[in-house]
Amino acid sequence: MKVRIGKYPSRWVCRIHTRYMDKKYGYVDWATEYSLVEKILEKIEDCVQWFYDYTVNLYYDHAKQTEKIRIDPWDTWSMDHTLAPIILPMLQQLKETKHGAPYVDPKDVPIELRPKKQTKKQKDMGETDDTHFERWDWVMDEMIYAFDCKANKDDVWMRFEEADEVRKEQERISNGFRLFGKYYESLWD
Repeated sequence: MKVRIGKYPSRWVCRIHTRYMDKKYGYVDWATEYSLVEKILEKIEDCVQWFYDYTVNLYYDHAKQTEKIRIDPWDTWSMDHTLAPIILPMLQQLKETKHGAPYVDPKDVPIELRPKKQTKKQKDMGETDDTHFERWDWVMDEMIYAFDCKANKDDVWMRFEEADEVRKEQERISNGFRLFGKYYESLWD
């Protein structure tokens, strides 16, 4: 197997006015009335961005992320073992660099991580509960654990003496893979 995936194509963006305003006022509290310099910078940014949009960005809007993938016949003989060492570091990196967390079904996490009753104000404001991010961390940890077992450890029945320990370990690994499937579309940064 050989996989090479390039960066996502990105558009050119003019940020002359935006950078000036961020530096002068901060990222949130821009003035509502612009000075002459700020108006000129805004017009320049608009003109340059228009130029970008109708020249170079036309190319980038249709560009695709480069992908070169070759699968050899032996890669699918035990595909779960083939994919585990690829997925594991991706999950680990995502956990380290994530900037948010998706909704996690409370049934998928231990009782102590389930949300408490939200106030009406919290619901109306769309606020997350106290354990929202902890639930996603727990789900990520379970997925990482399952793929780590598949990629780096011998089979579960070879690690334990008692059948009950084997069963519990296999249930945890299977649950990690189930969570991976359930939250597959939530694996974004």
